[in-house]
Amino acid sequence: MEHRIVVLGAGYTGAVAAGRLAKRLHREDVAITLVNPEPDFVERVRLHQIAAGQDLKSRPFTEMFAGTGVELKLAKVTAVDVDRKTVTVSTANSPEREELAYDTLVYALGSGWNTQGVPGTAEHAHEVSSRPGALRLRDRLAALDAGGTVVVVGGGLTGLEAATEIAEARPDLDVALAARGALGDWLSEQGSAHLRKVVDGLGITVHEHAAVDAVAADRVTTADGRTLPAAVTVWTTGFAVHPIARATSLELTDGGQIVVDGTMRSVSHPDVYAVGDAAMAIGPGDKPLRMSCASGVPMAWQAADAIAARLTATKVPHVALHYSKQCISLGRKEALIQFVTADDQAVEKTMTGRKAVLFKELICKGAAWGVAHPTLGMPSRRRRVARQETRNRVRAEVAA
Repeated sequence: MEHRIVVLGAGYTGAVAAGRLAKRLHREDVAITLVNPEPDFVERVRLHQIAAGQDLKSRPFTEMFAGTGVELKLAKVTAVDVDRKTVTVSTANSPEREELAYDTLVYALGSGWNTQGVPGTAEHAHEVSSRPGALRLRDRLAALDAGGTVVVVGGGLTGLEAATEIAEARPDLDVALAARGALGDWLSEQGSAHLRKVVDGLGITVHEHAAVDAVAADRVTTADGRTLPAAVTVWTTGFAVHPIARATSLELTDGGQIVVDGTMRSVSHPDVYAVGDAAMAIGPGDKPLRMSCASGVPMAWQAADAIAARLTATKVPHVALHYSKQCISLGRKEALIQFVTADDQAVEKTMTGRKAVLFKELICKGAAWGVAHPTLGMPSRRRRVARQETRNRVRAEVAA
């Protein structure tokens, strides 16, 4: 009988895991089903571009997985029973719920925006953690007249990319950023200085040490009593994991992430693997990996390779889970590449300007291309050729 592998979620991690499993295993031995509610791959790291009014290339899964044997199931996951080894899904075309049985489950449902329980956020704020959210924000910004006020709450990577993208695309708007700490306080001195230069050049007002504790339709209020006018509030203060796992018997963290071992296997249910934001994995220095594409893709590689090895009775390989850089787009004309230690601490080295823009674009395009063309594990020469082809395509597109 075929070994049934069900992958839940087709973001970067789920899609990479499915594609990699298809390349590692023989089609006659396994049946790989990828469950996702949307037919196209969503480049989450570019959602701020969509919100700012840009149109991105469509990436249908039917094209990305053509010829791989991966079966795409367009459906929403409504329940997971890890004891019975079943997944319940619903589709837009049928009111009836369907049950999928699995032998191995890859849980990659990811995360969404986190309101942090701040009053008024769910009712009045916008988010850029999902394509529907980015499209709603896009429509709202398009309706704003010149001089309209936009406050981006959150000074992390998502907040910085959203604020700079909006400010560059709509210089007629009054864009502000409210950060809980100092602007770019985790960056090196060089990186922080460049960030401030770009933000100032775009005319963004920065409110530092401004923890927002209330959101209204036309303003946000900070814990120290400041009132910031906001015709549009964009909330980017972190992510909350998908809630499905909380209804299972899986061992979870207090935040709802699935606890996994070094191969991304659930510590409580050996037939379940979790990758990306849904999993609590430990990296260098015994620190939890942060929620990010930079963490999720290597986690997907590790999970897929471990599953394939265990099914074929071969040695389980271990992917080194560590960081080397943080890539921050600051609009279409600027970017910041902050180099970091293995455990994600900033070092003084940075890359800025045109070179950083090209590098960031290479990372984004490479991540999307790698979903359907996983190259890690190829013989080194083939891998180098694949990477160079990607670089050449990016350079040509940027030059155009």
